[in-house]
Amino acid sequence: MLLQPETPHRPLSIIRQYISALKEIKWGAWALIAFYVSLISGIVVGLQYDYADPFYSTTSIDLLTPYGCFFRSLHFYSSQLFFFFSCFHLLAIYTKTLNFSKLEWIRLIGSLPLILFLLFTGYILRGDTTGTSAGIIAENTILSIPFIGSFLNDLLFSLTDNGLRKVYLHHVISFDLLLLVFAWNHLRIYRIKVGEYLPLVAPMLIFSILISAPLEPDRLGIPYISGPWFFLGLQELLRYFPPFAAGVGMPLFFLIALFSVHPANRYHRGIVLFIAFLLCCYAILSGIAWIR
Repeated sequence: MLLQPETPHRPLSIIRQYISALKEIKWGAWALIAFYVSLISGIVVGLQYDYADPFYSTTSIDLLTPYGCFFRSLHFYSSQLFFFFSCFHLLAIYTKTLNFSKLEWIRLIGSLPLILFLLFTGYILRGDTTGTSAGIIAENTILSIPFIGSFLNDLLFSLTDNGLRKVYLHHVISFDLLLLVFAWNHLRIYRIKVGEYLPLVAPMLIFSILISAPLEPDRLGIPYISGPWFFLGLQELLRYFPPFAAGVGMPLFFLIALFSVHPANRYHRGIVLFIAFLLCCYAILSGIAWIR
């Protein structure tokens, strides 16, 4: 009886195989296409949006503005895809960043939380149940930071005192400019022709026609409100830990690990496994929050 050779199941081997498969797809170009679509559709939506009355404005875009529902959906879904494709792109080029300087690595990694901030402020600007709840949680979490909490809240949100004015400015100006600064050296490498990526653009357009972007009005008798999909794990953590520990300490801990996972770091293999463990835990927490 012949024995089959054992297949290695070490976590690092599986991760390497996964990254090798990702390299076959042009994730960077896909992310850039999604970014262009998000930017163009965002301009169309932004011209019709009024942050002084967010929910009424968003509803009016869907119901009254010609093709408004389509453009808002296109902006919503293309922005989500931009984040997903950017994450996969980072995994695909990870081994190629060995020669990146510390500043280049910080800029590359820093672009991911900036994209998340853009997504998060977009949720808040909807002005619906999900957006309003997420904004309140974010403001109270920021205020829990000792000494500088009030300053950071006044800089980023200040929802109680200024409504959505600052959030809107950050969404359409501040975070976009920061993202351009962080990703400029990386983005200028790519030269793409949109016509070559019609198989990506066409499903994006069709999906936005068929499936409208979510919008949740206030409903009486709902004891639990779920936040954005990327906020669910954090929302679940806030049920068990103080706001500073769950909303500030945990994300900061993850960001430190992410910035430390540069391939030139002698401990990068262990950090990769640690990040994978954290993401698995966060996915489990998100699943628990989602099924509540």
